[in-house]
Amino acid sequence: MDQVLKALADATRRDMIERLARGPASVGELAQPLTMSLPAAMQHLQVLENAGLIRSTKVGRVRTCQLEPAGLRMVENWLGRQRTPWEHSLDLLGDFLAQQPENPDEGARS
Repeated sequence: MDQVLKALADATRRDMIERLARGPASVGELAQPLTMSLPAAMQHLQVLENAGLIRSTKVGRVRTCQLEPAGLRMVENWLGRQRTPWEHSLDLLGDFLAQQPENPDEGARS
């Protein structure tokens, strides 16, 4: 999970993931809108591949990448488990605040 979060910490790699969510793409297609060299794009893709977020295949001279959903699913599941306790705490806070008088001076007069 640490590798996945480190890989996703970079905006360029997140952009690549967003592009791959639309379907497989070649390294050139991924590098082109980011105005970076192919070697720089390959370095970013290697980080994503090592983290298990993408996989790539090479046919001839063209390397094509596609998402590996399991890597993203792992992060989604972890975030979901973290969200539940926070939502419960916020619900309790909301209930507490709803029980407070609207005018703070009203509570002092009682």
